[in-house]
Amino acid sequence: MSHALSEGLTMAMSREEMDRRIDEHFRFEAEDNVEGVLATLALDVEHDIVGNPDGPTHGRESARPFYQNLFADLSEGRVETLRRYYGEDFLVDESMWFGQAPGRPFGVEGRGRPLQFRLLHVVEFAGNGDIHRENVWVDLAAILQQLPQD
Repeated sequence: MSHALSEGLTMAMSREEMDRRIDEHFRFEAEDNVEGVLATLALDVEHDIVGNPDGPTHGRESARPFYQNLFADLSEGRVETLRRYYGEDFLVDESMWFGQAPGRPFGVEGRGRPLQFRLLHVVEFAGNGDIHRENVWVDLAAILQQLPQD
């Protein structure tokens, strides 16, 4: 097996390892720490915010603008995990996000109003534990209900 590992095959991550990594990612998001968030991503990450008009980005640095904008648009954010499902080297996390919307989250005027919405993350991990693919589904209908536009 050591020969196979040296050729790039890896052992599956445990649920605990996946939890630690995604919880670290969420903690950096809660702290508005762009560098921390990016450090949890693989260099060649596929970062896909479903519905983003620009589509998925590829590479850690390509994800940077999304997080910079997100942290300007949302504040005092807290994520509460509702449930998680696990597979070999991936997890699905259903969460609630709670905070404020001082900017224009997802193109909607926030005007500093309180906001909460559901998130669904589908996260695939690289062999070293970095997030290799992050696919995020946002409950935009809930955001539009809470942040009506004039």
